[in-house]
Amino acid sequence: MSLPAEFHDIAKRVSNWGRWGDDDEIGTLNLITDAVVREAAATVRSGLRIPLALPLQQDGVQSGLIPGRINPLHTMIQINQELFGPGTVATSDDTAVLSLQTATHWDALTHASHSGKIYNGRPAATITAHGGAQFSGIDKAPHIVSRGVLLDVARAHGVDRLPGGHAVTPEDLDAAEELAGVRVRSGDIVLVRTGQVQVYLSGDKHAYGYPSPGLSIRTPEWFRARDAAAVANDTLTFEIFPPEIEDLWLGVHALDLVEMGMLQGQNWNLEALSTACAQEKRYAFLLSAMPEPFVGATGTPVAPVAVL
Repeated sequence: MSLPAEFHDIAKRVSNWGRWGDDDEIGTLNLITDAVVREAAATVRSGLRIPLALPLQQDGVQSGLIPGRINPLHTMIQINQELFGPGTVATSDDTAVLSLQTATHWDALTHASHSGKIYNGRPAATITAHGGAQFSGIDKAPHIVSRGVLLDVARAHGVDRLPGGHAVTPEDLDAAEELAGVRVRSGDIVLVRTGQVQVYLSGDKHAYGYPSPGLSIRTPEWFRARDAAAVANDTLTFEIFPPEIEDLWLGVHALDLVEMGMLQGQNWNLEALSTACAQEKRYAFLLSAMPEPFVGATGTPVAPVAVL
């Protein structure tokens, strides 16, 4: 089954292939310049730090909806072991088995492909079982520290949580910008709040994933026009699920990651940030969201922190 003509039309309008050279592997992260980071640092006023990551735990967000993804399996391999003899300092140590996209995470540009290609026109076959992603793996992402902007779409609609069938549109993003009193600009990391993570936090992880609000196929053009550096939200699937266009599954993934070269983040807990931004009446902040540099990986856990 081929992708619909509407997808290919949008792809042509948002494509960043060749924009930063044929050898580029980081896409829109090129937009996070030194000047952007200096301006981001200037947004800090109160110093309030808000963690945005969900706990990495065995009873985590993964429910089997996405085949192969498992919640972390944590095991102790040393418990108060005196390695150098009785009476010496004892240590404890752990190991874990987990999917790299298991909880709060970044999708690398190689997480999606279409028509046999990944970002910048490279062959999808450059991702192999033993080597992982030869190009644009998450280890290629530089320091991800920039101005964060919360677009609280749920609050802009006057609700705590958008319904499962709500596709977040460019008009929704405009309304959230108006609520925030801020305009997304080049190099910003945009956080889109739907309120969906509340379903998981309430204990119903199966309902958290499906049905889910999420970004519409129309939003990549909005982010391309603003030159956002990355986008994250508070859902399992990032885009609306099931899709708004029949049989176009993960079309937003393909447009953002493959065509634009723009990182996506999922399962971010934006609830405390939403409350703090509303109380302080400002929605821009310093955001640190460094990826774990797994070589050749197509995603990574992240523990982002917003600093107001």
